Amino acid sequence: MPGVIKKNEPPKGPPVEFKVSTEDESTRDIKHILVVMSGKGGVGKTTVAVNLAVELSNRGFMVGLVDADIHGPDVPQMLGLIDDKPYPNEENKIVPVSYNKNLKVISIEYFLPSRDTPVIWRGSLKHKMIQQFIQDVDWGPLDYLIFDLPPGTGDEPLSIVQLIPKVTGFIIVATPQDVAMLDVKKAINFAKELKKPVIGLVENMSGFICPHCGKITYIFKKGSGEKVAREYQIPYLGSIPLEPVVVEDGDEGTPLMIAHPLSQSAKSFKEITDKIIDIVNKLNM
Repeated sequence: MPGVIKKNEPPKGPPVEFKVSTEDESTRDIKHILVVMSGKGGVGKTTVAVNLAVELSNRGFMVGLVDADIHGPDVPQMLGLIDDKPYPNEENKIVPVSYNKNLKVISIEYFLPSRDTPVIWRGSLKHKMIQQFIQDVDWGPLDYLIFDLPPGTGDEPLSIVQLIPKVTGFIIVATPQDVAMLDVKKAINFAKELKKPVIGLVENMSGFICPHCGKITYIFKKGSGEKVAREYQIPYLGSIPLEPVVVEDGDEGTPLMIAHPLSQSAKSFKEITDKIIDIVNKLNM
């Protein structure tokens, strides 16, 4: 991988030799830090993280979004920012890519030689990359910093908790089938083991809405998320239906909250965002 980013030059590789700031300095002006995770892959975690970030920014909050899924960085694609590039400022800090005036984004995707280049790294390198996304990016004052994680309870979530002791809490995304809920329980217990709050559970792909007749078909069962939330005494944030527009918008690089703000899925995201804001405010009190 290429080395240091020089001043006033476009980045050509992961910034692996920047001076590391202290945790207090790097997150001092960040009010709330949310970690979006899942027990397993394929549950739409990035879709949730991206649309939550966009909805918060639409409401006037200053938001940062860290694509911490180092082996599958899809955030730039889903936001239509794949051709943008971060760059170093005069202090040799990385200036993240802007989606709008309120939302800033960083991803390892911007530092790879090509879009199909795999990242073949062990845990120590992933830890270093996440450390630099936190400490060497010029985020400025933020209301929310959101991390989109890879599936599971491995290196990436551990690194974030170690690097940012003041993590506000975890948002766990799942699909309704029982097999997915088995892994959700592991994610919940992961947060509890680290003594971090679980802000709540989001059940994604909760019923398919037919684009022709509007009828809902529960392909992956119904109610499993609420059941697990009750069992583990964590907030149930809501369910997001499976609509074709969600997939289409993500592939085309226009978030659902922008492309189809009146859809049922967008309505669900807005309700989930309301609950997250309320819970986070109560946690800080």
